[in-house]
Amino acid sequence: MSRNDWEVVIGLEVHAQLNTASKIFSAASTAFGAEPNVQASAVDIALPGVLPVLNRGAVERAIRFGVAIGATVAPKSVFARKNYFYPDLPKGYQISQFELPVVQGGAITIRVGDGDGDKAYEKTVQLTRAHLEEDAGKSLHEDFHGMSGIDLNRAGTPLLEIVSEPDMRSSAEAVAYARALHALVRWIDICDGNMQEGSFRCDANVSVRRPGAPLGTRREIKNLNSFRFLQQAIDFEVQWQIDTIEDGGRIQQATVLFDPDTGETRMMRSKEDAHDYRYFPDPDLLPLVIPPEWIARVRSEMPELPGAMKARFIDDYGLSAYDAASLTAAKEIAAYYQAMLATADTKPGSQVPKLCANWVMGELAAQLNRAERDIGDSPVAPAQLAGLVQRIADGTISNNIARKVFAALWNGEGGSGADAADRIIEAQGLRQVNDSSALEPLIDEVLAANQKSVDEFRAGKDKAFNALVGQVMKASRGKANPAQVNEMLKRKLEA
Repeated sequence: MSRNDWEVVIGLEVHAQLNTASKIFSAASTAFGAEPNVQASAVDIALPGVLPVLNRGAVERAIRFGVAIGATVAPKSVFARKNYFYPDLPKGYQISQFELPVVQGGAITIRVGDGDGDKAYEKTVQLTRAHLEEDAGKSLHEDFHGMSGIDLNRAGTPLLEIVSEPDMRSSAEAVAYARALHALVRWIDICDGNMQEGSFRCDANVSVRRPGAPLGTRREIKNLNSFRFLQQAIDFEVQWQIDTIEDGGRIQQATVLFDPDTGETRMMRSKEDAHDYRYFPDPDLLPLVIPPEWIARVRSEMPELPGAMKARFIDDYGLSAYDAASLTAAKEIAAYYQAMLATADTKPGSQVPKLCANWVMGELAAQLNRAERDIGDSPVAPAQLAGLVQRIADGTISNNIARKVFAALWNGEGGSGADAADRIIEAQGLRQVNDSSALEPLIDEVLAANQKSVDEFRAGKDKAFNALVGQVMKASRGKANPAQVNEMLKRKLEA
């Protein structure tokens, strides 16, 4: 049978580590990279006689997330003890939320596919809940010669566990959702999103079914810390489940791990259900009560969200949905683009906003990628790039010459400010030649020296025309206005 005979059903549980300075129930530091077991307080490991005290900053970040996704922020939520044994959870339970989570419902709109083509589409993924909980410690398996080490520094770090409905139907949709969520928690400044350090981790619940049939038995893939691994793990798991069922086997509910070296998932343990954890309200913590005034204050302090900014870019600047989505994919990119527009011509009908978008997503992104730098560390400031784009728009330089100017800006030439590109253009004599009286002798020389190409063009070979344009541009050292060269050449050849 074809894979098309099956429907894939995916839901994600994402653990976002909240960027508070201290832990959720203690004053211990959350800083990453300390020596093992120096940041685990008596509260974090529940030594006798200690009492947890809830971190107000963690609650505020949960409220911020709830507001951002249009969810209900519960006026009253309850912390529970989730009981299970794990080597890096020495107290034998995790403080989490079960029946009454702090954030309920909400939705995130994702864009799946590249470009503005027919294959790209938008989809809204509904969220079930987001709840506050503490993280466990970390088991270390390398360099211990067959044993494991336990580092409890992470124990008690505040987490927001974000649970989606099973609304995704492919690994591409799951990755698009995870990317959108990752961008959002960074955008509203509740999580640094560092996947290598474990600040943003995904668990994927995956099942398959015949179209229209009841939901199949799911298997949960744990602790995926890269978007690439998320896609690979889901794709392997989907095919494994299909093959197992088609071979007459049955899917057993289980927790599985993904091995990046083999590209395969392997079973870790049978999957627990809620009753296995014996949840009960934590006797040391009062219910969390959030008054409406707190929610209103947080709402009033929220930044413009990616969805609203994307719509504004489309409405105000005429950008395509793809361009607007790309520019709002991360707050640093959006900030850079908006800083460019602050010094550029953005009046109605101007081509500058589109040119700015093209340069941010094109030449700048490519150079940053080659240099392995983030946009926040770009040696070309927004005002400098805006000045360069302005000179393309007004015809001072061509796109090809602009790349030379950009390279000079990248290397620190031209000084600072919006006129840096102007100084480079003047210093290197790069101003575009728009004077027809200056271009005409160049064109005449090229036509006289390339009679074969002239004859081929007049015989109907269009490629010959491009060759002649290239010769004129070469003769002008790239400074001729390409559009003007095209127009004058055609006029002379068709005379």
